[in-house]
Amino acid sequence: SWTKRCFAAHPLLIHPYYHYVYVVVKQPPTITKQSLKEHIVDPKETMVIECEAKGNPYPIFSWRRNGKYFNVARDSQTSMRRRSGTLDIYAKYNPEQYEAEYQCIASNQYGSAYSNKIRLMLYSESPVWPREIQEPVVVSAGLPLVLPCDPPAGPPKPETYWMKSFSMGVSGDLYFSNVLFNDSVSDFCCNTRFPYKNMIQQKMPVVVKVLIGKYEDLINSRSVVEAAPTWLSPVGSSSSVLVLQGEELLLECIAAGMPTPHITWTKNGGSLDVTSRMKVKNFNKLIQIPKAAFEDAGEYICRATNKLGYIEHIITVKVKAAPFWLEKPTNLILAPEENGRLVCQADGVPRPTIEWFINGEPIEFATHQPNRVVSGDALIFRSATVENTAVYQCNASNQFGYLLANAFVNVLHATPRILSPRSEYLKVIEGTHAFLDCLYFGSPLPELRWSKYGQGNLEGNRFKTHRNGTLQINRIRIEDQGTYLCVVSNIAGREESQVQVEVKEPTVIVTKPQNTKVIRGTDVRLECVVKSDSTASVTTTWMKDKRYVTLGWRFNMEEANLLINNVNRGDEGNYTCIAKGELDQKSASAQLLIMGNITLLLLRFFTLDRPDPPTDLQLSDPYERTVRLTWVPGDSNHSPITEYLVQYDDDDWLPWKWRNLSSYPGNLNSVILHLIPFTYYEFRVIAVNEIGPSRPSRSSSRFQSSGAPPDVIPKNLKGVGTWRNNMEISWEPLSYREWNGPHLKYLVWWRRRDSREEWKNATTKWLRYYIYDADTFTPYELKIQAVNEFGLGPESPVVIGYSGEDRPVAAPLNLRVSDIESTQVTLHWDTVDKSSIMGELKEYKVYYWRDSSQLRWHRVNRGMKSKSFPDDSPEPSGVLTDLIPYSNYKMYIVVANSRYEGPASNYIHFSTPEGVPSVPKSFRIQQRHLDSIYVDWELPAEPNGVITGYSLKYQTVNATRGEELRVEEFPPNVTSFSIRRFDRYTRYRFSIAARTRIGLGEWYTEESPHYTTEIYAQDQVDITTQGWFIGIMCAVALLVLILLIVCFIKRSRGGKYPVREKKDISLEPVDNKEPEGSFDYREEERGIQRGQPSLESMMKRSYSDDSLVDYSEGGENPFNEDGSFIGQYTGARRDVRDLDFSGGLNSIYSLA
Repeated sequence: SWTKRCFAAHPLLIHPYYHYVYVVVKQPPTITKQSLKEHIVDPKETMVIECEAKGNPYPIFSWRRNGKYFNVARDSQTSMRRRSGTLDIYAKYNPEQYEAEYQCIASNQYGSAYSNKIRLMLYSESPVWPREIQEPVVVSAGLPLVLPCDPPAGPPKPETYWMKSFSMGVSGDLYFSNVLFNDSVSDFCCNTRFPYKNMIQQKMPVVVKVLIGKYEDLINSRSVVEAAPTWLSPVGSSSSVLVLQGEELLLECIAAGMPTPHITWTKNGGSLDVTSRMKVKNFNKLIQIPKAAFEDAGEYICRATNKLGYIEHIITVKVKAAPFWLEKPTNLILAPEENGRLVCQADGVPRPTIEWFINGEPIEFATHQPNRVVSGDALIFRSATVENTAVYQCNASNQFGYLLANAFVNVLHATPRILSPRSEYLKVIEGTHAFLDCLYFGSPLPELRWSKYGQGNLEGNRFKTHRNGTLQINRIRIEDQGTYLCVVSNIAGREESQVQVEVKEPTVIVTKPQNTKVIRGTDVRLECVVKSDSTASVTTTWMKDKRYVTLGWRFNMEEANLLINNVNRGDEGNYTCIAKGELDQKSASAQLLIMGNITLLLLRFFTLDRPDPPTDLQLSDPYERTVRLTWVPGDSNHSPITEYLVQYDDDDWLPWKWRNLSSYPGNLNSVILHLIPFTYYEFRVIAVNEIGPSRPSRSSSRFQSSGAPPDVIPKNLKGVGTWRNNMEISWEPLSYREWNGPHLKYLVWWRRRDSREEWKNATTKWLRYYIYDADTFTPYELKIQAVNEFGLGPESPVVIGYSGEDRPVAAPLNLRVSDIESTQVTLHWDTVDKSSIMGELKEYKVYYWRDSSQLRWHRVNRGMKSKSFPDDSPEPSGVLTDLIPYSNYKMYIVVANSRYEGPASNYIHFSTPEGVPSVPKSFRIQQRHLDSIYVDWELPAEPNGVITGYSLKYQTVNATRGEELRVEEFPPNVTSFSIRRFDRYTRYRFSIAARTRIGLGEWYTEESPHYTTEIYAQDQVDITTQGWFIGIMCAVALLVLILLIVCFIKRSRGGKYPVREKKDISLEPVDNKEPEGSFDYREEERGIQRGQPSLESMMKRSYSDDSLVDYSEGGENPFNEDGSFIGQYTGARRDVRDLDFSGGLNSIYSLA
């Protein structure tokens, strides 16, 4: 069988042009038609319960009655229509047995769809009240009276009327607060109307007799006894009413008393605001709300008052709601291994319970499928399989009703198919919008691509692809014509179709007909030059006063121009040239005016002038927004007045600043002006003819329009939290012209969204209002209206505002990096739960800093940086750029709302690889001699790795020989270079770059300065040739020489070591680090040896040395009498004559 392709899961929109296109595809059943949940039928006729469905294969129908299988075939009075589930019941005998609850089931091999539970009720026959004579009702004057009607209950509920219109209650009874003598009537009749058959039944009339006290009362005042108010309906001091949302709410208060009590109403302790949804009827006794809403709930107090007192009755209204859809599940087509979800969202009061069924069976008892999960209001499918194909039912129910929806899941694998014609030819006008159709189908959902001549992808700018495959080309151009290719593809295959587009130039009327005045009897030519596409034909026709011109001996066409011979008065009128092309049509009009003979024309020509100004301006019929302005026209001066221009001056404190209000035809002298309420006006009128405008008239008297409620809604209403528990509601003010009255204020309304609470309001003259004690980041519904002394303005549309945000309480988890490059790295993290953000997600913010360089000697700046990522995807990521290569980094991430940042995540470390270095630092160019240039540099500020060398490029700048570029390579430890110049006027351009194993870094280029003057050359002379430097060095040498002589003398006068103080001290090891030729003197006994030593003693001391060789077995050492040894432990003995004292002096002279 063939099933028309129309699934909600795909973007296909069936166009009427493609109704013949069908696709063979399996499909679970779908209920397309069913009877109402409460179905009232006439038992005397065929009782029909409708049930229609579609599917492939075509579904088989069955019925349940009162929850059990209903065998239609075995019931002789019941049948089911062919290829349909509609039930026909011919109940000739005992039709009451068919009053039951029915449910239709449509099934095929892919699932079962269920209808609503249909309650079949038999229409009650019209009652016939007994024809018995009613006893007269006798009542004393002034007392209350109730005449019952007692209509049948139905179904359906009948409508009740009384022939004499008094105060009929909601129950249908007739109420008298008090009866008077003239209420004695013998034909009080109650009538009922049954809507199903539109029949009316009448009850027997009731006779009412009213008794009075004395005959004199009847003749004279007819007075009766007065009584305080008492309740007739409802009784007691309080009652309650329960109504469902959307149903009719009726509140009734009928009181007895003499005089007749007056009924007033209040709500929740305040006055009752009668809105457009509410009607007050029956002299305030009845409040009717056709469709109850949640804001109608509350405490209503009705008060009955007369001069003897008052009574009150409290009616508590509770508004509940049967379930209603927020999001109804829709059919879903999935490819194998594809994910999908059915959403079933309903609300009500109380909140309904959501239950899922599979082919009518509760999902809890159905075969378990691991890839099918119920999550909240959604049924989720992960990696769908063919076993998931079924019809799923969602049932939302509470105590006041239920909702049932069917939605099938069809898992299939289908190759792409294009449903529109494979080859189409389309003609469009340049500058218009073109639509190229490409309706398609496939599973999984195919990918669609439009291209021109099969090249590229058309998307963006003037091209837009709609979900149904149609390509829209905005403001199409001539160069856009050609062949467009539509390709649809998925894993199962691909298919394509072509659309040939031809773009034609638009039809344009280049020369339009002009308004023309001609003399009667002459010829006239009305021009109309048309330009169109060269490949299209254009048909030109003329119309006169909306009637086509018939060509004849006087009316001819020359190309597109109209020629009229021997014009007369009958030829006057409006002529329209119509140019109709192949795809478009253009028109232009002109007025033809026929003048009299030449003498009259010349006479009028010399007397033509601008009209005289209007006079005697009068204002009348003032209203809130209008006033009538009347004037006396001035002389037209032989040229008819074509229009009047009305100008005004208002109270904008700019005197004599006249503005145009409106213009009116020249045949009027009394017009209605539309004004702004509560504004001062002055008016003046200007007459206009073909010659020009008249002088302005004298201004009218000053006029103030009446006040009115504001017309304008304050703009830019918004609610923003400034602290965590408040919200600032702000808006733009109305301009003074929009006030429409004095003392403008603003009435602000708010309530929490989805809370079902009543609207709260406040009035303020400021431009903002604050709500305190609000929950953190809670959505509020807001609206506003302006109010002045004349009333309330219109309400604004409801906008959503949010209370203040608080600090987020959770940190992003699992911060990690990937794709680490020398200057950038890719970050990944897990999202945080939206409830923990305590506000609206603004961004994820990463804090990072350079902890160290991988070069241990390199010092780095550890300043912290940050970067924001406004990513709200399920798997967020971001790229961190501008990193420094060959460095160690640390980082963490926080989540931020519009006000605060949350706690930090886990810290992570990562290192960037080597990169190319920055430019070398401190590049200097110096001239140390007249014929050479010296350059040096330092390590780069950021090595970005291990420096492996330097490259230096140099070339002459101003030399005429054009020396070629030279390149020098240096190892990492060489940071200078000198070059010999050809002459002192030669300049060089140097470029230096450092290198790592990754490559060369950034080049630094600098040119040598002009070293051309002798003064600069003298300034560059070697410092060793300067006199002041030579003098200083000589002085230093002299001081060193004197110091050495003093040291020599001191050495020659050295003493002995005292034995008595040194005998207990062990010999210290020799310090091999002391320089050769050093001496160790201990002159402890300076008092003994004050004189100049002898030569012998000097020679003896010179023989001693600091070596321990003297203490060996083969040496001969001199000892004094206490056993101590004398000498310098420095080595072998030498003669004093062998000492060389010239070494120090030579070193000084060499230094000098």
